[in-house]
Amino acid sequence: MPRRSRILTSIAVLAVAGLAVAWGMSAPHPLTAAEIPAHQPDIANGKVLFNAAGCLSCHKPGPDLKNVDASLPAGGSPFKTPIGTFYPPNLTPDPETGIGKWTDLEFVNAVQRGISPEGENLIPAFPYTSYARMKTSDVLDIKAYLASLSPVVSPEKQAQIPAPWLLRRGVGLWKHIAFRTDQWQPDPGKPAEWNLGAYIANGPGHCNECHTPRNMFMAFDWSKQFAGGPHPGGEGKVPSLHDLIGRGKYKDASDLASAFQNGEMLGYEDMASGGMGEVQTNLSKLPDSDVQALADYISSLK
Repeated sequence: MPRRSRILTSIAVLAVAGLAVAWGMSAPHPLTAAEIPAHQPDIANGKVLFNAAGCLSCHKPGPDLKNVDASLPAGGSPFKTPIGTFYPPNLTPDPETGIGKWTDLEFVNAVQRGISPEGENLIPAFPYTSYARMKTSDVLDIKAYLASLSPVVSPEKQAQIPAPWLLRRGVGLWKHIAFRTDQWQPDPGKPAEWNLGAYIANGPGHCNECHTPRNMFMAFDWSKQFAGGPHPGGEGKVPSLHDLIGRGKYKDASDLASAFQNGEMLGYEDMASGGMGEVQTNLSKLPDSDVQALADYISSLK
């Protein structure tokens, strides 16, 4: 075989091998049924976590569902991102267009591993990168709460993104670099209230998604956690959460808790900027103790 042909053959073999490796690495890696804990669902806790996680903000009824209760996560409302527009799906228990037929395993894999029931990688516009840190029992409680809602017929709309199949496979490679699946652990040296606030912020509240900058691989830069940075929607910047009291943003942790609970109603204008208006609305639905715990944790960030 001529030398040039041997070189071309070697290049072709390496290319095929490289594609095979990339294909294998980009495949979804779901949890198994054995990894889902036995759990008696708590619907009341699920409702609290549904609000803490801001589920309705993204999954609110779309403009074509004018007669649907706005408090139901029927999905279909456009969610614009730098890579295209998504239409978050129906989370009501409708068996055909919602999650009525989803198993616990399918739900947990979607929320904590970013894998659809069809076995596709989900784009991390859905913040499973934070929900992965939640207790799986809490995720199951959210599913139980969703199952208690009135079903709504709301067929899924396809995302308007380039090369969706290729993009989803690419996310599988990205997960090896940027996706951590270890669940949040309490700090034994901190009070229970502080740990509760830390859990809310780092898990269901997904504060890192906006307030922690990312590196060149779009992974969280943990060395600058909560330091603020470019808005993930591509417009403007997200402020730092460090030293809010020392910088005079709030008088104390109780003042920050009041801002979370009341927003613009009591003159906390900053709670309405950059998408924080909906976050504040969600936080206002939490028990007072949860809101104060979150304020205590964020106020401690230096």
